[in-house]
Amino acid sequence: MTIQTSREGGRLTVSLEGRLDTATAPELEEALRDALSGVREAAFDFRALEYISSAGLRVLLAVQKKLTAAGGGRAAVRGANQTVREILEVTGFAEILAVE
Repeated sequence: MTIQTSREGGRLTVSLEGRLDTATAPELEEALRDALSGVREAAFDFRALEYISSAGLRVLLAVQKKLTAAGGGRAAVRGANQTVREILEVTGFAEILAVE
């Protein structure tokens, strides 16, 4: 999986390519550990993400919880393919995150 992050003020954009699963979720957690400091909004660009597993969903939930605890920030998912969108909907994550 390829992870690219960019930050503009209190907004973090995370672009992912490949699969976000048990093997790659720890990489994303590590990349986000310092990147989330002072962030109020996080946008995940999923245009190149092929698949997300429960381990990946756990990382997204942790990000949303951290943003909420820091003052009500939000996480958004953008450009997800049909498979990833279905996973987000079936698991209820479409209610937790803004899916655009």
